[in-house]
Amino acid sequence: MGGGRKQGKMRSPTRGLGRVMVFLAAALASASLAVPEGWAEEGVQYGQVGTDVTLSCVGAHVGSAVEWRRDGAAALPAGSAMRHGALVLPRASLAAAGTYSCHSEDGGLLHAVSLRLGHLPGVPFVSCRASDYENFSCSWTSSLETFLPTRYITTYRKKSLTGEEKRRSKNGHVGPCVQDPAHAGTCTVHKSEFWSSYRMNVTEVNPLGSSFRLLDITMQAIIKPDPPEGLVVEPVPRAPRRLQVRWRYPTSWPKEPHFQLKFRLQYRPIIHRSWSVVETVNLSEVITDAFAGLEHVVQVSAKDFLDAGNWSEWSAEARATPVRDPATVVSEETTTDASLESLAEEPSQAPNPEPINRSDPLEKVAILVSLGIFAFFILAAVLVITILVWLRMRKHGKDETKPHNFLVAATHLKALPKAQIL
Repeated sequence: MGGGRKQGKMRSPTRGLGRVMVFLAAALASASLAVPEGWAEEGVQYGQVGTDVTLSCVGAHVGSAVEWRRDGAAALPAGSAMRHGALVLPRASLAAAGTYSCHSEDGGLLHAVSLRLGHLPGVPFVSCRASDYENFSCSWTSSLETFLPTRYITTYRKKSLTGEEKRRSKNGHVGPCVQDPAHAGTCTVHKSEFWSSYRMNVTEVNPLGSSFRLLDITMQAIIKPDPPEGLVVEPVPRAPRRLQVRWRYPTSWPKEPHFQLKFRLQYRPIIHRSWSVVETVNLSEVITDAFAGLEHVVQVSAKDFLDAGNWSEWSAEARATPVRDPATVVSEETTTDASLESLAEEPSQAPNPEPINRSDPLEKVAILVSLGIFAFFILAAVLVITILVWLRMRKHGKDETKPHNFLVAATHLKALPKAQIL
């Protein structure tokens, strides 16, 4: 059995080399041979631009004279030549395409063929994205305009396999990436695993040959959720600088405890160009620095909670205007009434010199409280200084009275008789 294995290993390179040679031979001959299997269209022949293309006159007798025509006329592309009844177009260009027919000496139609010229497929451009952690999709575009009908073969292979998976699948778990006829150039791999790696194979095929692109991907790197949905922005009553924003998870993202999303909120007044950005894990947020009375534009995007992959595209815009400051509204109404009365009495073009107060009532209260605290500390400091000065002056007064009393007592003792003193 051991010898059998070695012999099999020795033969496998030979078989592989044989397959490569067959593939190369088929590619080289495709310019002049009939349509390959799978592209069989009756009366159509494909050829590669820049190569010699040979058109056979099917039905002609060997050695008999034939006449070739193109689109019904005797004029043929420059450099055309006939060999044993076949028409040879050297280094054919796209302009040589058309319907060719061969005729007998009496003008009878022997054979007609539609010649389509183009290029071999180029290596396609491929990109992949996962809009959730259970499926991923790939899209592709051709790198070369071939001017020929083209189809794509899309497959994938899971790179990291468990022992059980290896026993079940000798081909490394190769499966089809399912193409959606409604969305050309895309395919989807269903029931993929978030922690696994995959190798995508996108092969472009046309009647002349094929070309493929291999792309290694990991789910964590290509995860990109769809934008959040149901974005709603509303003003907050009696809060002229606030807007309430809420949204929902994208429907394509299954809500599971282990796969959460985080969100990024951007907003700005419509008259400004720069955005303010806030990140959150909640499905709602309160904007606290909006401009009262100005319409704001709000958008939201999403990303995997553990920072895998990329941020989603921004959601559709939602707009709202914060409520106006009640004090401002009253001030403006008063100013308007006064202006109307003055206009009724005597027209005037002078503007109102009083500025409109647009400050937040909470800010007013905070300022008043701050001023009160500041005044309290000032008064306390003045009081402490006054007490200290008074105490110092009192102590100084006591010190001045002590020498005077001593002199009085000494004088009194000196005036007393000695006997009394003793």
